[in-house]
Amino acid sequence: MTKITPEHLTRGAYIYIRQSTADQLLHNHESRRRQYGLADRARHLGWQDVVVIDDDLGRSGSGISRPGFERLLAAICEGRVGSVFAIEVSRLARNGRDWHTLIEFCGLVGTIIVDEDGVYDPRHPNDRLLLGMKGTMSELELSILRQRSLEALKQKARRGELFLTVAIGYVKVRHHRIDIDPDTRVREAVQLVFRKFSEFQSIRQVHLWIRQESILLPAVNYTIDDGRSLVWKLPVYNTIHHILTNPIYAGAYAFGRTCSRVSIADGRKRVVRGFRQDRCDWEVLILDHHDGYLSWAEFERNQRLIADNATSKGMMARGAVRRGRPCWQVFCVAGIAVVSSMSPTAALLEKPVAITAGALTSTMAAIDASPLAVCASIRRSVQRS
Repeated sequence: MTKITPEHLTRGAYIYIRQSTADQLLHNHESRRRQYGLADRARHLGWQDVVVIDDDLGRSGSGISRPGFERLLAAICEGRVGSVFAIEVSRLARNGRDWHTLIEFCGLVGTIIVDEDGVYDPRHPNDRLLLGMKGTMSELELSILRQRSLEALKQKARRGELFLTVAIGYVKVRHHRIDIDPDTRVREAVQLVFRKFSEFQSIRQVHLWIRQESILLPAVNYTIDDGRSLVWKLPVYNTIHHILTNPIYAGAYAFGRTCSRVSIADGRKRVVRGFRQDRCDWEVLILDHHDGYLSWAEFERNQRLIADNATSKGMMARGAVRRGRPCWQVFCVAGIAVVSSMSPTAALLEKPVAITAGALTSTMAAIDASPLAVCASIRRSVQRS
């Protein structure tokens, strides 16, 4: 412990505490108690001013923004930190950028790093080499653990046994199987959504109808005490969209429908999840995996209707018709407005102008030409009449 000098003791001892996920916060209580216990160790070593930084509980150390770590770096740069305590190197950082930045700053201002194995002074070449190796091993360990976990999840998904969440209308009957919810009210609510989509053929119209009729739909609510429970409330658009586009309701098991994208924002890694992938890019798709609320053929028909209803798709041909024969009513209104020298809105409010069958025929024939041609055709027909 000779590396601890009176100069270090005159400054503060900063205890950095971190757990990577919310699940660790709920279940790994002993690890958190061990980390908080470092404050007693710092006082035992002679520090009077002990500061605990636990702002990053539930945050990964793989490179995302961590306000607690930024606060620690700021205190080091200001010369207020004599020592940094952590239960192990991986608590401080799981990526080379953060770790080597911490070592560099500590070396510049003479701050030591203390873990359960010993005391390290970044100004000493041997200690700096050892800290660098510890950081590299920590980063490698994270990559290996992540790869193992992902491969295990994918292997289980290929068997159709991985269920991270269960959709509304289904319940887990075993660890690796699901079945239709035995609750009659839940089943009827899900079936109602599919019936109304067959009737309206529009997600938005189904959503508006359900809201207008004040029909409550089930939704999943997760709490620490009760776990998964159902609540009944008026649905939002995304709830209807999720039910109608989720292949699980067609008796199919799908894995890998969404992906994550990594970008750099404000010098930090930013991970955005939930980007939908094309069906050909899904990791797993198993048909007839369980009982469904509709057949696979009906599900594919619904997906084609939803895609055809989509607008603002750039150069795609799908979406609402923008020109052609279905638009002749608009052109007729425009023609009436031109003939009567009024705005199109006023033309809609006026009594309809008598247009003969011949005028309508010539108007329909002119549709493929241009809107101006339609207006001219209507004007000539009305003037003759």
